[in-house]
Amino acid sequence: MGTQNPSAPPRAQARVAGNKHPNRLPGVGHRTGGLRHDNSRHINRFTVIGNHLAQHRELSLLAIGLGTHLQSLPKGAPADIKTLAARFPEGATRIAAALRELEAHGYLRRERVRTATGRIVTRTTSCNQPTAAAHHHIEAPSRAAGRPAAPAPAEPRPQVAREEGTRSRRSEKRAQRKPLPAVPSPAYPATALLQAATDLLADLHRHDSRLLLAACDTVHLAPGVAAWLERDVTPAAVRRALTADLPPEGVRRPAALLAHRLVAKLPRPAPVPRTGHPASAPARHAELRRL
Repeated sequence: MGTQNPSAPPRAQARVAGNKHPNRLPGVGHRTGGLRHDNSRHINRFTVIGNHLAQHRELSLLAIGLGTHLQSLPKGAPADIKTLAARFPEGATRIAAALRELEAHGYLRRERVRTATGRIVTRTTSCNQPTAAAHHHIEAPSRAAGRPAAPAPAEPRPQVAREEGTRSRRSEKRAQRKPLPAVPSPAYPATALLQAATDLLADLHRHDSRLLLAACDTVHLAPGVAAWLERDVTPAAVRRALTADLPPEGVRRPAALLAHRLVAKLPRPAPVPRTGHPASAPARHAELRRL
C-alpha cells in the first residue's frame, strides 16, 4: 500500500494561464487560425525591408507599400508622382499624400537641385533606416578632413527665383522709362517760392488720388509750378489747371502729365513796370511765405 509506482510521472507542472502564455500575442484569445508562414530562401531579386517600416505604427498601409516599392527600385529609376501614378492604380493624389508621409517620417528626402544646363529638377532619396541616415548627415561634415565641411551654396527656390526675376524686369522697365518733359523755371527761384510749389504738388493727391507723386518727380516739377506762382497765379488756380479734366481711362504717368500741362498752359508773365525792374517780386515772395 505504501509503495509508489516508479513508472508514474513525478508531479504535473502547473499550466500557464492562457493570456499569460509567453508565446501568445497580447489581446488575442484562444484561436485555431491566425497567420502562418510558408517561407523559402531568396537567392536573387530580393530586398531587405526593416520591420520598422513594414510594421510602422503611424504610416498608412499605402505609405508602407510605397516605401517598400521605392526601396526595391534600382538607382536612377524614376520616382516622381507622375511615374508612380502610371504604375499603380491609387492615383496621383493618394500617392502624393503617401510620399509626404514617408518624407515626414524620414524614409524619403526630396530636394530641388539645378542641373548643369540650368534646369531645376527634384532629386528623390529613399532611406531604408531614417535614424542612421539622419546621424550620417550630422556626422559627415566633422569626419571630412578633420574639420567641418563648408556648406554647399543653397540653390534658389523656384518661387524666390521668380520673384527676383520679376523685380529685375521691373528695374529694367524703370531704367528704360522715358525721362520727364522739361518744365519752365522761375526767373527768381527764391527758397520760399520753391517751397510753396513743392507743398502744392505734395497736396495734389488729396484732391485726386491718381496724382500721388514720387519725391524725385516732385523735385522735377517744383520749378515749373514756381514759374506759375511767379506770374501772379494763385495756388488755387495752379491746382485747378493741374487737376481739371484728367483722362477718364486713368493716368499712367502722373508726373509726365503734370509736366506737359505746366508747359502747355503756362500763362503769360506779369507786365513789367516801366522802371525795367520787377519791383513787385519781393512782395510776391513775402505773400507766398504767408500761404
